[in-house]
Amino acid sequence: MLEKSMEIQLKNGLEARPVAVLVQIASQHESTVYIETKGKRVNAKSIMGMMSLGLNIGEEINVIADGKDEEEAISSIEKFLSGQE
Repeated sequence: MLEKSMEIQLKNGLEARPVAVLVQIASQHESTVYIETKGKRVNAKSIMGMMSLGLNIGEEINVIADGKDEEEAISSIEKFLSGQE
């Protein structure tokens, strides 16, 4: 299991379209992926769960991945949230 703290650097935070993209990225990996913030943990592969977080630019989150491609999962999510994808 890997856990990494990251900052959301997307211009408009995680509104509907970026959440959908993040869910797609998480779903490409076999590992279980969770996003944790403000004492809440949601499955990153769940669009409804992710929308319930209401994340904005500059917010800190923890990404937790567990499985055989956990490093790839964390890396691809970090790349997306940093605005590089």
